[in-house]
Amino acid sequence: MTIAQVSKQYDISADTLRYYERIGLMPAVTRNASGNRDYTEFECNWIEYIKCMRTAGVSIETLTEYIRLFRENPDGTADLRKALLVEQRAQIAAKIKELQNIADKLDTKLDVFESVMLKNEQKLISR
Repeated sequence: MTIAQVSKQYDISADTLRYYERIGLMPAVTRNASGNRDYTEFECNWIEYIKCMRTAGVSIETLTEYIRLFRENPDGTADLRKALLVEQRAQIAAKIKELQNIADKLDTKLDVFESVMLKNEQKLISR
């Protein structure tokens, strides 16, 4: 498959596909006689895997380390790879908590919008 076909099939830009290859998230893509990328089922499996991990919220940095460990020793690094995912989960939970606090503050502002907010905003109107 060409990079354009893969890009369309997986809804990932060609630039992103090249980036994934350049930073080592996936093995180098085979090339045809003209030197163009020729994606095989093997490379497409990697793209599906990367897309799944990214959709799960795994950062590029963590995914790069995860895949490095996987390639280094698939069986011997399982605990380290799991620890990376646990840490990513904790970071996402912290972000959710932060966003919930922000939403709660906004809810408070909405609850008192007419009784407090509009009155306080009058103080901000220029003379």
